[in-house]
Amino acid sequence: MIKEPLLNNNTAKGGFRTLPFIIVNEAFEKLASYGLTPNMILYLTEEYDSYVGRYWMIGFGSIASLLGMSLLWLTTMIPRSRAPFHESTDNSSSPTAIELFVLYSSFALMSLGAGGVRSSSLAFGADQLSKRDKDVGIYESYFNWYYATSGAAVLIGMTLMVYIQDKMGWKVGFGIPVILMLISAASFFLASRFYIKIKGKTDLFSGIAQVPVAAYRNRHVPLSSQVTCDFHHESESRCLLPSDKLRFLNKACIIKNPQEDLTPGGRASHPWSLCSVDKVEEFKALIRIVPIWTTGIMLSVNMSQSSFLVLEASSMDRHITSGFEIPAGSFGTFMIVCIILWIALYERVIVPLASKVRGRTTRLDVKHKIGVGLLSSCIAIASLAVVESFRRKLAIKEGFSDDPKAVVNMSALWLLPRQIFDGLAEAANVVGQNEFYLSELPQSMSSIASSISGLGMSVANLVASLILSIVDNVTERGGKASWLSNNINKGHYDYYYWLIFCLSLLNFLYFLHCSKAYGPCKGEKEEGSDE
Repeated sequence: MIKEPLLNNNTAKGGFRTLPFIIVNEAFEKLASYGLTPNMILYLTEEYDSYVGRYWMIGFGSIASLLGMSLLWLTTMIPRSRAPFHESTDNSSSPTAIELFVLYSSFALMSLGAGGVRSSSLAFGADQLSKRDKDVGIYESYFNWYYATSGAAVLIGMTLMVYIQDKMGWKVGFGIPVILMLISAASFFLASRFYIKIKGKTDLFSGIAQVPVAAYRNRHVPLSSQVTCDFHHESESRCLLPSDKLRFLNKACIIKNPQEDLTPGGRASHPWSLCSVDKVEEFKALIRIVPIWTTGIMLSVNMSQSSFLVLEASSMDRHITSGFEIPAGSFGTFMIVCIILWIALYERVIVPLASKVRGRTTRLDVKHKIGVGLLSSCIAIASLAVVESFRRKLAIKEGFSDDPKAVVNMSALWLLPRQIFDGLAEAANVVGQNEFYLSELPQSMSSIASSISGLGMSVANLVASLILSIVDNVTERGGKASWLSNNINKGHYDYYYWLIFCLSLLNFLYFLHCSKAYGPCKGEKEEGSDE
């Protein structure tokens, strides 16, 4: 049990006590942002006629988000800051240049702020932890509770906050996120003097690009044994020799002629022809994680099927009682609830129970988490395919072939297994991926490590669109109804789900191969983790 006061006069920096402030900052930022997002389009329609360190990045992001939300809130308070709405004619005047400037400025500030906080928050928390913290499980717990609190914030933002906006109007509804963002910023700056603040690297991205270029330029240089080669390294570097993995890249840091290759201060005269050992190892680490990173793309493709879930839910019986019906669009919130519950179950039940049985602290290693997430994703989409097959047959049997809006005599709660297993997939895989990137990449690349998962989601959106287009074009040939027909009862969404299942299963097998080829992660034994 960790017993450490959150704030005291101890001058030591970092540690567990800084994490609550970072987590609260991220949670309230998400709560404020997601509290605005769902009704933003409705507000626009009605009112407007339709290279720094992580500490400073989060600080800038928090302030920018606060200013953006405050500016948007002021448009609800000051009539002259937005186009007037005429109730008698049910029309609004076109917004002036000043009104549009205020509106777009608020959007720009919120976008910049969200980008600043979300790109650095996770990595900044990891900066505060020592190797001892990682060994005793605080590192993993931090990731888990970071995502659990973020999920809870998103859930509240998309339900309670939207409800408040609908019932109490824009002034109150947009004012509350401002207060929440103020709490977020204050929470972050409150513990400012206790943070470990690692300076940003101004040449991080150029350094990454320099390695393959230098290796190519030196491709004719013979690569003999490590002992006979003279490798370039910075004076403060702890890495004097490059590793044997991806050995051809070692040519990028070989000193051919000290007089020509190095300055009097010991730096590379031509960085695009000679790199330090540190830069080479950073590039190797990034290249090595790419295969495992690609396995997360298919999981995100699976998760992107949420719009189809709404279609199915709307055609099924959503009543819990005779007087209460779950909105079709709210079924997505079940997955967020499941994420929180799975994380809590893992931290509070599974880990303590497994540790007690085995007589030592027992946790899943990062690659096991990723694998569990990928397999859960396969089960989730398979369950959805089975449910859709039964739903479609029942719709046809009840005579609803030509009526996609008809509600069949089948409970929408049959869709919950998909949400439960998707919640497990998200809780295990996304947390595992980020933990994997942050532990395997050098600390100087932490911001890249915490952003690479988001990059995978962006790629997944493109892949999902490509799969949809191909399936739609191929299956509608010959005058047949497309699997993805607008009429859900005439289409074959179940076939489409089985296709996604097959791709997901192949992706899982691909992950097993990548995991084996990668070898043990940092801190694991060669024969595998004891966990």
